[in-house]
Amino acid sequence: MGEKHSIKTSWKGGMAFESDINGHKITMDAPVEAGGENSGPGPKKLQLVSLSGCTGMDVVSILQKMRVDFKAVDIEVQGDVTEEHPKHYNKMHVIYTFTGKNLPLDKLEKAVRMSEETYCGVGALYRKAIEVSSEIKIIEA
Repeated sequence: MGEKHSIKTSWKGGMAFESDINGHKITMDAPVEAGGENSGPGPKKLQLVSLSGCTGMDVVSILQKMRVDFKAVDIEVQGDVTEEHPKHYNKMHVIYTFTGKNLPLDKLEKAVRMSEETYCGVGALYRKAIEVSSEIKIIEA
């Protein structure tokens, strides 16, 4: 059996909750129109954050090992939410935007593919339940 992770989340009043992750605090809250004070993101969108961070760390690590010289990597994750309750994502689309000079598309594609197929545990879990697609954009700079 692998390692076990544990976090603690505490109610902070109203609709706000604070999670402690290895000493890092994350506040979650609902928007004002839903009874919160908008003091932090909602928990659903943090699922998008988890995917972007997981695949982003993989891709940057792989590209560095390939000695690809990039200036920036931006990852946008778009999630389609169902209309019925429980409202959840039924599709996610990841847009990788790489900035640099003469970036090798084949290496960018390989790094993304390795993250998607082998390394990113968040994406692996999501793909068991929903459709996850991706695309690559390059900005010459």
